[in-house]
Amino acid sequence: MKLHTESTRIKKSAGWAGSACLFAILCAMAHGAHAGQPSAPCHPNPNAAADRTQVLNRSDVSQLPAALKDVLATLAERPHTFLPMQIFAEADQPSQFFQYYLLNSSGFEPNPFTTQIPGVNDKAMLTATGSNCGLPTIGAVRLALEPKPGLPTDPSDVEAFIDVFTDISGLFVINNESGWYEGWMIHDLRVPNVASPRADGSAQFGTITGADATALRAMGNGHNTPGNIFTMDGQPEHFPSASDHFPDRQTNVVPIQLSMGAFNCMQQTDCHNYWEFNYTTNWIHPLYELPFTGGLPGTFEAGMVGALSSLVPGSGPSGVKNDPLKYGDNPNNAGVLGASGPRDPDKFDADVDSQREFRQRFIPSGLANEIMLDTYVRVASFEPGVAFPQRLYDAYAKEVKRVDTNGDGVISAEEGDVDTASDGFENNQRLFLPATSYNRFAVTREINDGLLAPRFAPSQKAWVLSGSIANVSSAVPSAQGRDADDR
Repeated sequence: MKLHTESTRIKKSAGWAGSACLFAILCAMAHGAHAGQPSAPCHPNPNAAADRTQVLNRSDVSQLPAALKDVLATLAERPHTFLPMQIFAEADQPSQFFQYYLLNSSGFEPNPFTTQIPGVNDKAMLTATGSNCGLPTIGAVRLALEPKPGLPTDPSDVEAFIDVFTDISGLFVINNESGWYEGWMIHDLRVPNVASPRADGSAQFGTITGADATALRAMGNGHNTPGNIFTMDGQPEHFPSASDHFPDRQTNVVPIQLSMGAFNCMQQTDCHNYWEFNYTTNWIHPLYELPFTGGLPGTFEAGMVGALSSLVPGSGPSGVKNDPLKYGDNPNNAGVLGASGPRDPDKFDADVDSQREFRQRFIPSGLANEIMLDTYVRVASFEPGVAFPQRLYDAYAKEVKRVDTNGDGVISAEEGDVDTASDGFENNQRLFLPATSYNRFAVTREINDGLLAPRFAPSQKAWVLSGSIANVSSAVPSAQGRDADDR
């Protein structure tokens, strides 16, 4: 347990004895630490100046916005195992940088992963932040579009292929119970435009009815009008902040969180993660897991944590429940009982449709948005008077059924492909949210609980970093070198 031993020894030798200020920015400043270097007894990076210069002079960094360059340079200055990731071109032209997020651990309610709380963990080591004698934990996320032949060059086009690079300084290595960190791009639900309903009275895809709009205007101070970010109380948006307190003071927006994949950190507490954003990966965890993560007020007290599993794909408590022998993770390469070997969500494309994965647990992001519109926004046109979480379960089953052509409660790779027709539409482009619509980013401290939803979702209780979107006025070239495999 090297992490535990070293963090405890450093704390004692510095004479800080578990003080909450040990892990605060002000404490680092009080001990004379530069933003890039830890104070004694921790050890600085002897190559700080050279590393900073090297990163700033790279062609994938040199044209980036000043605020982002400054964070990347600070990451390079600090003790690290690897410098911020290099963006390699994956086409004849360099990748086009268009969007970023700057991350820190101060934009949400303090929790035991980021803060020493009296009576909770003030006599224990912090397991996520607080490394390098209290340097603040910071990070940067860069998004760059691959201008490949035949693919869109507009990052708002859902068929564009985009690379996501995450670099973080100040997260400890996770040692136990298959723990990991996970990044999440967050889309906050918006109130859509009003349109005439379907023949059955339900709202058309991506819209609300006039009756919905009337009901929304009566909420709070009338904030929930088309184009605005939806709030559950009808008041102006309250995004996560350090003044929040679970469960009585929480954000009033409805997040839809897209996983950026799992990662761990290095010996020098720096972390690096690469993820590909495109219509084959722009899929959201089973939303019906949300009442079972402990992040909704009252669900822990009701004993609901972990009471449901999506391990065998299906459309949730109100939908289709599949036979584990056909839809479970079959260890046989040669399928038996109708299954086709080990489940592999990345097996999205194949020359023969029968070899594409049919047991996806996730759903396309735009379909997740549609389910949340039913659950929270369509208060008149969808199950008026039915309470949460039943509304969520019913909406999940209903909206999945519209796209699920074989009735198994699962959106397969073929059914969810962007070029597939469904529900009267000629293709599935509507089923995907563009990268540019994800207005926030968070990193969570995860542990193996069998769920795909973020730990304690949708609360902030497992967050260790967060940040808001920053756009550039026009995309800039951002690449150094060429990737060996342009697929």
